[in-house]
Amino acid sequence: MSELWNKLFSDAAVKQKASPIREIMSVIRQPGMISFAGGMPDPEIFPVKEFYDSAEIIKREGKDILQYGNTDGYAPLKEFLSEWTQERMGRKVSSREMLITSGSIQVADLLTFSTIDKGDYIVTESPTFLGTTLDMYNHGARFICIPCDHQGMLVDLIPEKVEKARAKGKKVKYIYTIPNFQNPVGCTLSMERRKKLLQVAEELELAILEDDPYGYIRFDGEDLPPLFSMDNKGIVVFGGSFSKILAPGTRVGWCFGDPDIIRKMTVFKQGVDTSTSVISQALVYEYCRKGYLDALLPKIIDHYRKKRDVMETAFRKYLPQGEVEYNAPEGGFFYWMKTAGIPTDELFNKSIEKKVAFVKGEPFFPEGGGDHEFRMCYTFASFEMIDEGVKRLGEAMRELL
Repeated sequence: MSELWNKLFSDAAVKQKASPIREIMSVIRQPGMISFAGGMPDPEIFPVKEFYDSAEIIKREGKDILQYGNTDGYAPLKEFLSEWTQERMGRKVSSREMLITSGSIQVADLLTFSTIDKGDYIVTESPTFLGTTLDMYNHGARFICIPCDHQGMLVDLIPEKVEKARAKGKKVKYIYTIPNFQNPVGCTLSMERRKKLLQVAEELELAILEDDPYGYIRFDGEDLPPLFSMDNKGIVVFGGSFSKILAPGTRVGWCFGDPDIIRKMTVFKQGVDTSTSVISQALVYEYCRKGYLDALLPKIIDHYRKKRDVMETAFRKYLPQGEVEYNAPEGGFFYWMKTAGIPTDELFNKSIEKKVAFVKGEPFFPEGGGDHEFRMCYTFASFEMIDEGVKRLGEAMRELL
C-alpha cells in the first residue's frame, strides 16, 4: 500500500469495520456452493415482467424523472406510501413526516448523522443486524447491548444499563430495534414489550429507530402494530424498504418521523447523494400504482413460508438431535441456530469444505459473543438446495461431534 494513503487516512478510516458477509462473497460464489449466508430474496419471484411494464412511465414523464429530484423524495411515491401504509400506521402520514431513502440502511445512517457525536451510545438488541451497527460504529457510535429471547428485546434491562452509562458521563441518544422477524434471530417483539419500550424511551428521553424491512412478510400469527403507530410523543422514526417486498435492486426505502428529525435527515441526505434515484422511485411508484405490489405480496408470503417449512423439515431430518437449538420464525428470512457443543468457527470451516455456507454469529454482537451461534437464510436457495444444504450441514456437525 502507498505510504501516502497511510498518512492521509482519517481516524474513521483507520478504525472502520467491513461487513463480514460482503467479505466472504468470494467463498460463497465458489462453484457448487449452497449459500444460506446472504439475506437475499429469491430472484425466481422477482416481478420482472410487471416491473418492465412499469417502465412506460419513462416515456410518459421522462423529461421530469430524468432530471434532479427533490431530496425528500418523488411526490407521487410519497403520496402512495401515505395511502398504502395508512392502515398499519393508524393514520395517513404527511409529506413533512416522510423521507424517501436509498434503502433502509440509509435511514439509520441519516438518523445517526443527525443525533450521534463520536463516543455517543445507541441502545441495540444483541445480536442485531450488522449492516446498521457497522454504519453506526463507523460514525463513531458505541453500543449498549440488550439480549433477546423469542419475544424480542428484553426491554426491562434497558433503564439500568442506560443509567449506568449516564452515571459515567456517557450520552445515550436512541434505541435501535427490529421488532418484526428480527435479523438475525427471527423473533418478534411482543405487544407487552412494545408498550414497555415506548414507556421506557419516553421516561429516559430517548428516541427509537424502528427498522421494519420484514414486517409485511408474516407467515403465521397476527400482525402487531408498529411502534410508530403507538407513539403519541413523536419519538419513533420508522424505517421501511421495498428490498424484501419488491426487489433489493431498486434501492428504495422510506422513513416516517417527527418533521423536525425528518428535516435534519433530509439536509444530511442533500450532502450524501442529493436524492434517491428518481428513476428508481418513479418505477417503483408506477409498479405500485398499477396494483402489482398488492398482487405480489401474497405470493411472496406463500413462497417463503414453504421455504421456511422445507428448511424446518430438513433440520429435523438431518441435524443431530439435541445438539442444535432454534425457533421457527413467524415470518421474515432467517433461522438463528445455537450449537452449544460445536464452536461456530470450526463448523463454518467444515461446512465450507462440504460446499455449504452460513453466517457466523459473532459479527451480529456489537460487544462480542456468538461463538456457538449462526444465521441461516432460507429465502434465496431453491427447495432442492435447502434440503441438500442442510444435509451437508448435518454431516459437518456429526463429524465435529
